[in-house]
Order: sequence, then structure tokens, then C-alpha cells
Amino acid sequence: MRLLVHEDPESLGKRAAEEAADWIGQCVREKGSARIVLSTGASQFEFFKHFLEQKVDWPSVEMFHLDEYIGLPASHPASFRKYLRERFVSKVALKAAYYVDGEEEPFLELERLERLAEAAPFDLGLIGIGENAHIAFNDPPADFAADAAYKVVALTNECKEQQVREGWFAGLGDVPESAITMTVQRILSCRKIISCVPHPVKADAVGRTLAADAPTPDVPASILKLHPDWSLHLDSGSAAGLPAEDVGRSGRTSL
Repeated sequence: MRLLVHEDPESLGKRAAEEAADWIGQCVREKGSARIVLSTGASQFEFFKHFLEQKVDWPSVEMFHLDEYIGLPASHPASFRKYLRERFVSKVALKAAYYVDGEEEPFLELERLERLAEAAPFDLGLIGIGENAHIAFNDPPADFAADAAYKVVALTNECKEQQVREGWFAGLGDVPESAITMTVQRILSCRKIISCVPHPVKADAVGRTLAADAPTPDVPASILKLHPDWSLHLDSGSAAGLPAEDVGRSGRTSL
């Protein structure tokens, strides 16, 4: 694991985007293409801003995304399909963009996504960490054993409350009850994982993730520590609760 602590979300997003672009470039040089999985949400705004500025061979890149609400129209402000189209896909010429369609019959959609996911390994996962330490919509207690690519999950109230606080929904009752999410095991199958986790509201989840002695379903993000190539990018707010020796005098340290 590489722990990198930056001054603010802007510098975090820039450095994470540079790392992502470097890795994609390496994958394209090695095998002619790259398959990436992208997170959404307010914590990823700065990353996407700088990601678009990188020199990337976009026509060699296939994009998947992590999750989508079941039953939510793609036109809804909270739709992750809308988020990615507006902030990323419409601005670059990708080889392909594979969305999770929450308006389709869920189990038919799971079959379709499974076929797409099985076509080739994922090279890069941009995996955020939620306020309850979820990864994608794998809320605690997360299912660490599921081996399918995606699954249907019920959203916890804690997860829904985060979506309301971030302004995606007017109230708790407006948040869908369920979603389709990439599974924990399929996230871990990414050759490289980069996590952009800014803002003070994430400090508790970050602290619990790093403090866990072993991966626990009660702190889903703790399982990322098992990945052989995980970069965790924090800012001064999200790193506020970490011991000084972890952050290091330079603000960057490898663990």
C-alpha cells in the first residue's frame, strides 16, 4: 500500500490523475489497450478534472463503472450514468463505455455485465471510500465472498444519508432502496487500485480502514489493504485522524 497525503482535494486529484494516466499508458504500451473501472460521487470531482487533462490514448481505453441505483432514470441528477457521461465520457473518445443500467431488469443486467467483465481482466480500479467505509455500494457488513462481477444490494440508511448530505437527493425517502454494484472480489481483481478520498467527512472511515488489524466486513475498505498495488490518496482533512508517524514529516509515506 502507498499512502499519499496531499494538502487539499485539488492537489490530491492532480497527483492521482497523473498516477492513473501513467499506469494506463503502461498498459497500452504492453498490450495495446486498458480496461478501467471508475468511481463517482462528490469526492471524485477534482480527480476527473485533472484526469481529462492527462495525455492518454483514450481510443485504447474501455471504461466500466462501479454501481448504479435500481430504477433511477439516467436523466436523474443522482444517476451515475449521467455523472460519468457529463464529467468524462462525453469529453474523451473511448474505445468503449460500459454502463450499469439500473432501469433494466436487474438479473438480466447482471448477466450482461458478467459477460462484459469476463472478456478480459480489469487493469485499473478507481475505488473511492464512503463515509461508512463502503467500496462501491458494498455497505457494511460487506459480502467478501461473492465471486460474480456484480450483484444486487440493499442500501443501508447510513449510505442513503451520505447521498442526501452530498445533495444528490432531497430527502432520505427519495433515495432508491437498492442498487447494482461491482462485488468486492471483482474490485480486488483489478491489477492496480487507486483511491481518491478527500474531505474531513471521510476521516473516520479512513482511520477505521487503516486501523483494522485484518480485513473485516464491518469496514469494507479494509480489504483493500490486501491488494498488492493499492495507492490511497488523502488530503489534510481526510488524514486528520491518522497518527503523525503514519503521515510522515514529508506528507508522503509508503506503508
